[in-house]
Amino acid sequence: MNLQDTFFNWLQMQIVSEARPSDEAAKETLDFFAMMLHEDHGVSHIELVDETDPMKIHISYEREGIKSRQSFDRESAEKLLDDINANPIYNNQ
Repeated sequence: MNLQDTFFNWLQMQIVSEARPSDEAAKETLDFFAMMLHEDHGVSHIELVDETDPMKIHISYEREGIKSRQSFDRESAEKLLDDINANPIYNNQ
């Protein structure tokens, strides 16, 4: 999986995990993508940047000793959580 896709998947799972702290599957999936970022792409210190941009979600990270930022469309990043919340099967959490 390329770096951009791995970041996006990590971000989606970060959003789901924050919104659903008792969802163990979300936490395990978040950990999986964090491991991929670290082991496959050499990324460390990844975190959401606390900004109130209504259109984008920003993350910061370090790779090969260089600090960087990446931005993603907020609506796209939050879509997985919206889909989970809209599905009654997953609302017993």
